Amino acid sequence: MDKTQQGFVTLSKASGVGTIEFFHPSHNSLPGNLLKQLADTITRAGEDPEIKVVVLRSSGERTFCAGASFDELISIENYQEGKTFFLGFANVINAMRKCPKFIIGRIQGKAVGGGVGLASAVDYCMATKYASVKLSELAVGIGPFVVGPAVERKVGTSAFSQMAINATEWQTAAWAKEKGLFNEVFDEVDQMDAYIEHLSGKLIASNPAAMKGLKEVFWEGCEDWDVLLDKRAGMSGELVLSTFTREAIQSFKAKA
Repeated sequence: MDKTQQGFVTLSKASGVGTIEFFHPSHNSLPGNLLKQLADTITRAGEDPEIKVVVLRSSGERTFCAGASFDELISIENYQEGKTFFLGFANVINAMRKCPKFIIGRIQGKAVGGGVGLASAVDYCMATKYASVKLSELAVGIGPFVVGPAVERKVGTSAFSQMAINATEWQTAAWAKEKGLFNEVFDEVDQMDAYIEHLSGKLIASNPAAMKGLKEVFWEGCEDWDVLLDKRAGMSGELVLSTFTREAIQSFKAKA
């Protein structure tokens, strides 16, 4: 099967908690079809009256999300295809921004590129000590243009610049917590899951109108992101066609 057609996104509900889980066999990287499913599922969870709080997680143990699918990136043949692919990440970020419910992120392992963007766009982020982070886009000739606004909003310009420029270096989960990307860091997954259950239990008993109002406050100043991220997707869509980027992606794929 074509790797870009593998993987899944699911939504399960229990006691007011909607759990969105995604998976792809290539380290939870995200091709365009999964990005669309993820954005649509987040929107659906936000509209479901039975769901009071959302948990975003991925399958597997040591990788939360490896970012964009290299298999799909290398197959892009023109600007519109490139922009459409990167709009997938933009649409997921905007779906999280617009979701009227708090989204808790469960980051069990490494997050790269778009994976850091997902972690940045949740409202409360839990991680394990194994959850190192890296914005690797510059190393393959692109740049974290689409996820940049979400990352910068969470960690500030200095830390975002550090990750964007030093694109081959991992930053530790402790560093990510210090910079504000992660709210809590745990030694083991079961400890993290227990705390997610604890916090979710508190939130489902909270006033939904108050939580919705708080979420709007948290995201004030981001109302132009539909336009901003569309522009950023265009920047990435153009760069992904360059000879530099194509050769860099092929080199990365050969090492994988």
